[in-house]
Amino acid sequence: MTESPKTRVLTGITTTGTPHLGNYVGAIKPAIEASQCADVQSFYFLADYHALIKCQDPKRVQQSRLEIAATWLALGLDTDNAIFYRQSDIREIPELTWMLSCVCAKGLMNRAHAYKAAVAENEEAGSQDADKGVTMGLFGYPVLMAADILMFNANRVPVGRDQIQHIEMARDIAGRFNHLYKGQHFTLPEAVVDESVEVLGGLDGRKMSKSYNNTVPLFVSEKKLQKLVRKIKTNSLEPGEPKDPEGCTLFQIYSAFASAEETRAMRECYAEGIGWGEAKNQVFEQLNAHLSAPRERYNALMEDPGYIEAVLEKGAERAREEATVTMENLRKAVGLGRFV
Repeated sequence: MTESPKTRVLTGITTTGTPHLGNYVGAIKPAIEASQCADVQSFYFLADYHALIKCQDPKRVQQSRLEIAATWLALGLDTDNAIFYRQSDIREIPELTWMLSCVCAKGLMNRAHAYKAAVAENEEAGSQDADKGVTMGLFGYPVLMAADILMFNANRVPVGRDQIQHIEMARDIAGRFNHLYKGQHFTLPEAVVDESVEVLGGLDGRKMSKSYNNTVPLFVSEKKLQKLVRKIKTNSLEPGEPKDPEGCTLFQIYSAFASAEETRAMRECYAEGIGWGEAKNQVFEQLNAHLSAPRERYNALMEDPGYIEAVLEKGAERAREEATVTMENLRKAVGLGRFV
């Protein structure tokens, strides 16, 4: 009996910052759980070429790559099953990006949300140059993203709702390439948006984001974690006054890490008028209980970059085994194959 081919799922992690609670709940936790599925071939990569679009601080990019790799490993990524690699280690990615650029219509890139937002910002500021500050990296990065996905013929790409357009663009580019070069060279990927995945609020109540500087980093010290939790914005209701858990950042963070039973108990405490100080203590204790062991593993990994390097190199070898074959076939398809 022939085995069914594994579903291919690909996820990229941009290396421009320190992972925080929102990253964990929204992306890391579900991805790590998926990495342990025997019927799924997962690809997870550090999107360090993408990082160069937003960050020109080499030390920050390098440190972020190390922190993010250590985070995923500390939280239990199964690197025997999943393929975990750095984008920049796959030298075929830039080559495929160029091939795809040569079939991608400029008009498609004109419609990219990030580019349109940059143009709108310039126009609002009264700039005579609508493209002021726009690099070719920013303009064309959906093509690089398409190359990441199409190189490994991913079937599914988990994304937030704001990233769906990029998967649609990858499909458009893949379809155009298949049509021009008369073959099923690429699988058309599907965006996967998990509506059940929470978007956590940050210290100020807005979406937890590095852009707002309102994050709770995953692996800060116990003392720092407690200090940050105490800074989470709440309303002015006094102890004894019933409180509404809906829309409350504290409750949201607590429930993202607690069991269903613990969440029900906390909801009752809100109805009974728990004081904000006590609520923050419970949130801290819940977080610390979940993060203590991974924090210890993370700190050990950060002290052993050689181990992280070895894991990523092994992942890159596995990824390149496939990428080299893919590119050899694509070179033939476009007329760049060897003469003999």
